[in-house]
Amino acid sequence: MFSKKSLRVVGGGLLLACSGLASAGNDFAQLKTLSQSEFKRLASDFTSVASYKAVTPAAALGITGFDVGGELSVTQLGNSAVWKKAGSDVSTLIVPRLHIHKGLPLNIDIGASLSAVPDSNIKLMGLEARYALLEGNVALPAIAIRGAYSKLSGVNELGFNSKSVEFLVSKGFVMFTPYVGAGRVWGNLSPNVIGLRKESTTANKLFAGLNANLGLMNLAAEVDRTGDNDTVSVKLGFRW
Repeated sequence: MFSKKSLRVVGGGLLLACSGLASAGNDFAQLKTLSQSEFKRLASDFTSVASYKAVTPAAALGITGFDVGGELSVTQLGNSAVWKKAGSDVSTLIVPRLHIHKGLPLNIDIGASLSAVPDSNIKLMGLEARYALLEGNVALPAIAIRGAYSKLSGVNELGFNSKSVEFLVSKGFVMFTPYVGAGRVWGNLSPNVIGLRKESTTANKLFAGLNANLGLMNLAAEVDRTGDNDTVSVKLGFRW
């Protein structure tokens, strides 16, 4: 599902990010130099990077439940030469996010995320709603469907939003809950410069993760492939 080379590169970027040695690119000041085909390739990468990533299993939190945490996602860009030409010289993009999920009645959870990419004006807001079709128990897994939305702000040259629908399954084993899922992502990248047209992209999404409840702390890790781009995410916080 994910190439060994991509996972090595993305994983290496994550280690650099955690040590404070990696940073994101700059703004898209040279966006007008792109051809339409190059802008389409940028849209494909952008959809993978900026679409919503929940990093959470399928099980419903319940009406008293919360999941709060800080996430770091690292995406290996497939078209880094296009990003560089547009004015953002980066091959592996690091996106930190703050997440909050709240359990509601009827096996419904809602969530939101905020992110700001270092050394860039890129800011992202995400929203999700998740419904547990099956709550899960000792014998059965939890099964859920999720709808999500993500929107870009802060970049004068670009407008972006994405919508996604995902199906996910998880099964708890004591303190560990592995999960897998698949979905579809629709992204729209709009240029605010003369000579380029809006590009809409559609990408398949596959992901797998592991949530570990460590008592006072909760740790989750996820590997995601959206389109042709691999992303590794780690989230640390509290879940109850």
